[in-house]
Amino acid sequence: MSSMGDVLYLSRVDIERLSISMKDVIRVVEEAFLEKAAGRTEVPPKPGIHPEKDAFIHAMPAYIPKMKSTGVKWVSGFPDNPKHSLPYISGILILNDSKTGFPICIMDCTWVTAKRTGAATAVAAKHLAREDSKVLGILGCGAQGRSNLEALSVTCKGLEEVKAYDVSEENLQKYVEEMTARHGLKIVPASSPRKAVENCDIVVTAGPILKHPKPVIEASWFKKGGFTCPLDFDSYWKPEAMHSMDKFCTDDVEQLRYYQRQGYFSDIPEAYAELCEIVSGKRFGRENSSERIMSMHLGLAIEDMATATLVYEKAKKSKVGTKLPL
Repeated sequence: MSSMGDVLYLSRVDIERLSISMKDVIRVVEEAFLEKAAGRTEVPPKPGIHPEKDAFIHAMPAYIPKMKSTGVKWVSGFPDNPKHSLPYISGILILNDSKTGFPICIMDCTWVTAKRTGAATAVAAKHLAREDSKVLGILGCGAQGRSNLEALSVTCKGLEEVKAYDVSEENLQKYVEEMTARHGLKIVPASSPRKAVENCDIVVTAGPILKHPKPVIEASWFKKGGFTCPLDFDSYWKPEAMHSMDKFCTDDVEQLRYYQRQGYFSDIPEAYAELCEIVSGKRFGRENSSERIMSMHLGLAIEDMATATLVYEKAKKSKVGTKLPL
């Protein structure tokens, strides 16, 4: 990586032009978790500010020496944005030269955030979902609902049906039409959260993150042998549903405790393991077909930096983006 000169700017359109496959994103995200398991990453809990109720702007720095990946994501989530025809998530990501600290790339972070989140779910499902999983429940039909389906369709080869739910009927209908055309799966609109959860082998909840949620998912809705990955903290899952899990995992225990100190997660189980421990084989993943397993994903900056470095290297080779002087 060059330490001097221009900074490469990549818009979302630039990034999409690169046509990076989800398979490649899953690969680098899994590699990042293996590096974390080996103690070869630096990824502190993300500090944040909260200008509006249930809104956040987080700084997410990380360093992955093996990938020569150094940088920070400045990302926001504002739940009222869709009312103004704006996306819930927005932000930028900056990559730095690991030797000099000079910025080398500034990119839109929405593509990276969506893809790496789906990839992390797919990595978790590889180790924690049943191999014969066929039915997926998606609650929240926005960017994360799309990227998680894309990633899980790569990892879980037996998927046949998706039961989708969204609070917006318009969003739900659009999701059903688009995902049916894109993935060739049976996409069924669910009229309630319960119908989107019951009899599913895998469940992903992808609504807004709420500090004081009013969760609805009950333990009895979730089948034996199911795997679930909440991307919206405990916004959808009642405490008793989370405590009913045979294994409660997370992507980072230190960050989970940090959020608890900030007033989130008032009643959750003790974590059995971090995802990196399961990916690396330090702790067992799924041990039998009847285990109910939850992997609570908070979102780690190592996922962003691994994915952003993949984007940056391909952009350089493809001569995509705009060079800006510092």
